Amino acid sequence: MKIIDAHCDALYKLQLSKRGKIYGVKPLQFKNSPSLDTNFNRLKQGNYMVQFFALFLEPNIPTYEKWDYLLEQIDLFHSEILANNPEMVHIKKWEDIDKLEDDQIGAVLTLEGADPFGNDLVKLRQLYREGILSIGLTWNHANLCADGAGEPRGGGLTLLGKEVVKLNNAHHVFTDVSHSTVKGFWDMIELADYPIASHSNARAICDHPRNLYDDQIKALFEKNGLIHVVFNPPFIKQDSKEATIADLIKHIDHLCALGGVKQIGFGSDFDGISYYVDQLEHAGQYENLINELLKHYKEDEVRGFAYQNFLDHRPGL
Repeated sequence: MKIIDAHCDALYKLQLSKRGKIYGVKPLQFKNSPSLDTNFNRLKQGNYMVQFFALFLEPNIPTYEKWDYLLEQIDLFHSEILANNPEMVHIKKWEDIDKLEDDQIGAVLTLEGADPFGNDLVKLRQLYREGILSIGLTWNHANLCADGAGEPRGGGLTLLGKEVVKLNNAHHVFTDVSHSTVKGFWDMIELADYPIASHSNARAICDHPRNLYDDQIKALFEKNGLIHVVFNPPFIKQDSKEATIADLIKHIDHLCALGGVKQIGFGSDFDGISYYVDQLEHAGQYENLINELLKHYKEDEVRGFAYQNFLDHRPGL
């Protein structure tokens, strides 16, 4: 069964490696490095249709350097992921997914945190032209657009943040709520035409600030939005660094009970997590999740989780 995964941090790892900050001085190779959960060989093994690649910057990078860091990650996307792996195809418009051949894997660029463009909407428009198709306004900290999930004051969107959501709408780009505060979520759900939680779970099952309350999930579904479950054990099982596939399925069960069987997907957060679900440690092991889901759900429902729900709820359809 084909897979669409809405979040990974491979570009962040590739950049750290290039700069000699992790894995020694030898840069990682996207094709086959075992240090990458989402290397090309593992995407093929996992039968991927599309992988979303997040542009993410550490919050301690000086503001004046963030745009250059972002451009370096975009360059790595083109030079390391696309140029060295001809079967990887850049998805710059949603309809490009429909043009993929069976042996090809789509690659989508997303932005996790508005920090790199600050309040410069010229830079934001440049990112739209580059093919950014999903934007989360924050990571865990505050920026000029909004507070993030880890910001103690828990503020919502600024006027700039609201303008960014409106621009996302105009460009048929997802507004990602996964790292938002509760107030920020409600601001976004009011304004966004295309909301998505690219890597979040149900807070009723695991009470973590990165997960969503039931009323948020229902509002997301009512807005025709998507929630893609995340494979990070601390977001799956309360106060735990360990989790099983059965633990993850509890979140899917809960989301289905809230009416979301047609709006659930996967957002692994591979290469951005330090702990792993047992038997789901990298992209090549997706079959273990699919096989377990088939014991609990109809095949067409599992196909929905794997890729069809996303295809049915793409912006602009």
